[in-house]
Amino acid sequence: MPRAGLSPASVTEAGAALIDEIGFEHLSMGRLAERLGVKTPSLYNHIASQADLAHRIAVLAMTELAAAIHDATQGRSGKEALVAGAQAMRTYVLQHPGRTAAGNAAIVTGPDDPLVPAIGGVLASWSAMLHGYRLDSGEEVHALRMLRSILHGFATLEAIGSFQINTDVDDSFTWMLGFVDQGLKARWPDLIPAR
Repeated sequence: MPRAGLSPASVTEAGAALIDEIGFEHLSMGRLAERLGVKTPSLYNHIASQADLAHRIAVLAMTELAAAIHDATQGRSGKEALVAGAQAMRTYVLQHPGRTAAGNAAIVTGPDDPLVPAIGGVLASWSAMLHGYRLDSGEEVHALRMLRSILHGFATLEAIGSFQINTDVDDSFTWMLGFVDQGLKARWPDLIPAR
């Protein structure tokens, strides 16, 4: 019988909080049960497996990230939207490294997977960040991949303390976004030399 107060959502939230503390790679049903003060088998009344838990955390992470970027970019465009959205993503990754890792590791299982709309929300938020640059659809795909790589890479390296050169990390982040802004304004086709 399911324990009163536990539900798939509350178990997922507890799992997400746990991996933000200990790291996604250390997630286990035993550790989560201990955190919740229950026996491990009782978790299976709410979550099918550890893989199911990780997938649910990934959906939660993508949903939260999309909302954070959306909220930050509302009413902004161009560089202002880029900077606000990038900072929202950086903050989310720094505050939720375990959830972020779960989201990056997740694989869509089919068209009805709740991860599909969650990822769609992140892509829509990133697209809103780029809206003021008036990229065509082909350019936007490349720009979205670039943003994900740059922003996630920067924030992940920052979260694990990899920036050890004696230069302010915020200054580096600002410089990077200025560089990206200039590149998006210049447009990639204009940067390719004629043959």
